[in-house]
Amino acid sequence: MKNKIVPEGYLFTRGYTNYVFVLLFLLYMFDYVDRMVITSLFPFLKADWGLTDTQCGMLVSAVYWSIVLFTFPVSILVDRWSRRKTIGLMALVWSAATGLSAFSRTFRQLFYARSIIGVGEAGYAPGGSAMISALYPSEKRSWMMGLWNASIPLGSAIGVALGGLIAAKLGWRQALGIVAIPGMIVAVLFFFVKDYKTIGLVKENAVKGISGATKKVRMSVKDMFAEFISKPSLIFTYFGMAGVVFTTTSLLTWLPTYFHRVQGVPEAQAGLKSSAVMLFAIIGAPLGGFIADRWRKKRVNARMLLPAITTLLSAFLMFMAFSMFDGQMQYMLLLSVGISITAFISAAAAVTQDVVHAGLRAISYAIAVVVQNLLGASLGPIAMGAISDATNIQTAFSLLPIALLIAAALFFIGSFFYAKDLKKVQNVVLEAVD
Repeated sequence: MKNKIVPEGYLFTRGYTNYVFVLLFLLYMFDYVDRMVITSLFPFLKADWGLTDTQCGMLVSAVYWSIVLFTFPVSILVDRWSRRKTIGLMALVWSAATGLSAFSRTFRQLFYARSIIGVGEAGYAPGGSAMISALYPSEKRSWMMGLWNASIPLGSAIGVALGGLIAAKLGWRQALGIVAIPGMIVAVLFFFVKDYKTIGLVKENAVKGISGATKKVRMSVKDMFAEFISKPSLIFTYFGMAGVVFTTTSLLTWLPTYFHRVQGVPEAQAGLKSSAVMLFAIIGAPLGGFIADRWRKKRVNARMLLPAITTLLSAFLMFMAFSMFDGQMQYMLLLSVGISITAFISAAAAVTQDVVHAGLRAISYAIAVVVQNLLGASLGPIAMGAISDATNIQTAFSLLPIALLIAAALFFIGSFFYAKDLKKVQNVVLEAVD
C-alpha cells in the first residue's frame, strides 16, 4: 500500500477496500446459494425418498443447528487469530460439504452433509461483519452492511431458482454439485487479501488519586462478559433479529412449496416465482442502511428505530398477503414484503458492532447469530413444517406475521437504551497488516 493515499477512516485505499468488499459479498452470496438451494429440491426429494414436510424443514434447520454450535469457537478465531484465514477456510468447508451432499443415498446422509455446511458457515457472518466494520468509517457502517447483506436475498434467489431449474433438467444431485463450485474459487482468492492487526483486549481504568488520568489494563473475562450483558440495546437487538430471521427463513424455505400446493405452479416455476420475491429484498437491505445512516445524523438511535418501523410494516404487508388476498394482488404484496423485511438487517447489524469493544466485534455478531439461528432460522422451517403437517401450508403462512410483531416491539424498546450504551464504548484505532 506504499505511495498510495489511504482516506481518513479507512484501513486501505478505496480501490483495495472495495476489492475486499466484493470478495466478502460474493462469499456471502455463495453461502446462501449453498444454504437455500435445498428448498427448491423438496418436491424431488419427496418423490425419491417420500419425505414429510417436517423432514424437509430439518434439512434447512440442520445448517442452522451447526451454526449455533460452532459460531462461538470460530468467532474467537476471527477476533483473536486471522480474519482472512478463518473466512477462507470456512468457505472451503461449506462449499465442499455442498458438493458432498450430492452423493447422499439416504435422508440421514443428506442431513449430515447439510450439518457440515453449517460448520463451514458458522463464523462467516461474524467474520464478515468484523471485516466490514474495520474497512469503512463508522458513519458508513449501516450503508455498507446493507450492501453486504443484499447478498443474502441474491444468493437465496439464485439458489432457489438454479436448484429447481437444474434439478428439473439434470436431477437434484447435479444441482447440489454444480452450485458448490463457485464458492471454492472465491475462497481461495480470499486467502491472499490483506487484514487488520488483531486488537488487544484492553480497557482504560482511572488512576487513583490523579484526576482525569487513565491506564490501560487487560480485560478480564468479567469485563468481556459485561461488554454484552450490560448493553440493553444490544440484547434487544439480538432477540429482535431472531424474530425477523424466524420469518425470513420460513418464507425462503416454504414459499416455493406454497406456490406449488396452493396455486398449482409447477416445481421449477414455483422456485422462480419465489426467487423474484427474494430478489426484491436486494433493495431493502441497502435502502435500510442508507436511511439509517442519514437519519442517525439527526437521531442517534435511528439504527434501532428503523428496524422497528420496517419490521412492523412487513408484518402488516404479510398479513394482508396471506390472509386477505390471492392472485396478482397477493404477489404484489409479497414483492413489497421482499423489500421491507430486509431493511432491518443493515442497521441492526451495525448496532451489534457499534456498542461493543472493537476487539469483540466478531463475538458480538456471533451472539446475534446464535440467538437468531437458535430461536429463528433453525426453529422457523420446522415450526412451519409441523403446522403444515397438522393443518395446511396456508394456515402456517397466515400465522407467520406474529413473529414480526414481536420483533418490532423488541427493536423499539431497545432504541431507548442505544445512546447510553454507545457512550460506554472505548474508542480503538485499528491498524492494517499484510
